[in-house]
Amino acid sequence: MLSIDLSGRLAFTTASSKGIGFGVARVLARAGADVILLSRNEENLKKAREKIKEESNVDVSYIIADLMKREELEKTVKELQNIGEPDMFFFSTGGPKPGYFMEMSMEDWEGAVKLLLYPAVYLTKALVPAMEKKGFGRIVYSTSGAIKEPIPNIALSNVVRISMAGLVRTLAKELGPKGITVNGIMPGIIRTDRMVQLAKDRAKREGKSVEEALQEYAKPIPLGRLGEPEEIGYLVAFLASDLGSYINGAMIPVDGGRLNSVF
Repeated sequence: MLSIDLSGRLAFTTASSKGIGFGVARVLARAGADVILLSRNEENLKKAREKIKEESNVDVSYIIADLMKREELEKTVKELQNIGEPDMFFFSTGGPKPGYFMEMSMEDWEGAVKLLLYPAVYLTKALVPAMEKKGFGRIVYSTSGAIKEPIPNIALSNVVRISMAGLVRTLAKELGPKGITVNGIMPGIIRTDRMVQLAKDRAKREGKSVEEALQEYAKPIPLGRLGEPEEIGYLVAFLASDLGSYINGAMIPVDGGRLNSVF
């Protein structure tokens, strides 16, 4: 019987005190990996660590940092060096401000790059040398279905996130010969705290219950429901394992079939 065993591996996951990042860290820990969490909020990090420790007998560390600040990126790399050399890197972040192209200032564009792209590049450059020495590494970036089908009113995300697909394909070719696979995941509508808050706002405006509002978001999804953060984690765990060793340079949707594009 095949199973995913990540025992002896160290995984570093960003934006991991809540939402998708936490779901991924939780699954990796269940598979036996030691995990390093990162978030701006120490209280949320402590809660996340306690939850993972309750479920899994693994080491759980955390780093407090705002990855939009260069000095905190530098601090993160130093703290990682004190903890260990990650075998796996899962990069996730929140989304930039919504709005249409002509509504966005140049400061908004700079902020979107600092949020979505720059930290991914900075941390990858810091983590790859140790992976190269070991001849093993797994890098997975969380992106968006907007890469394939631009979404109205989120111009910043539509444009900047597509650069992550270029990063995945470039690194897959450059790092593949060194035993490092690089892939991207395009989450659909996932039941996170942010999604529930949006549903609460919609429910209040439309006079519905929160569950009814969530069902409205689920209507375009062929499976008829929102995804759970752990369902992103299952794919990351597979890609991080020996079972996923021949998957490299892929951009994989995890959206219940919501995307309409063929390619």
